Formats: sequence, C-alpha cells, structure tokens
Amino acid sequence: MAGVPISKFREANGLIYTSGQVYLTPEGKLLEGTVEEKVHQVMRNLDGILKEAGTSFTNVVKTTIYVIDMASYGKVNEVYATYLSEPYPAREVVCVKELPLGAEVEISMVAFK
Repeated sequence: MAGVPISKFREANGLIYTSGQVYLTPEGKLLEGTVEEKVHQVMRNLDGILKEAGTSFTNVVKTTIYVIDMASYGKVNEVYATYLSEPYPAREVVCVKELPLGAEVEISMVAFK
C-alpha cells in the first residue's frame, strides 16, 4: 500500500515477521467474493511474501488471524488449514471491530528461514 509506513516483512534473528495481509488482489483492490475466496487471496499474498523472504508455509511457527465476525471462523479455518500441515503453527484468532480498508479478515505470520 503506497504511502503506508510498513514493510511487507522484516527479518530478525533468523525469523521472518510478515505484516498483516488482507485480500488485496495484484491490482491493489479488495477481492470481492465469499469468505473462502477472500482467505485464499490472503494466503496467496502471504505465500508470495514468504517466498520473497526466502521461506515458506512449511516454516511458519506462529499466525495471528483477525476477523470482524466470529461467525466466519469455521470457513476461515477450513481454507487456512489447506495451506499448512502438521506440526501446525501456534495461532490465535481475534475478533475486532474493523480492519484496514474495510476488510473482513487479516492474517500475519512468523516463520523461520
């Protein structure tokens, strides 16, 4: 996001910390669609960032998921689980009042290289 003072990721002591990702398309617009489609876009965004940082979903040790409605938790979890495998990362899901750009879900990750 142009003009926003953040990095896509930062590396410290062998760990990669991603910024929270919403379901922005490559064109920079929020994807319109189902919760499942939106989470797939978030995970594609995170996959690209992790690859750019020299790591992958296999090395993710911690995730934080923010949702604006806990009713979407099951669908979010269903899609999220297709990108990760055991041992699964430690994780929390936090319900918040609102997210940047009016998004419904945001995910950040910590991975090792």
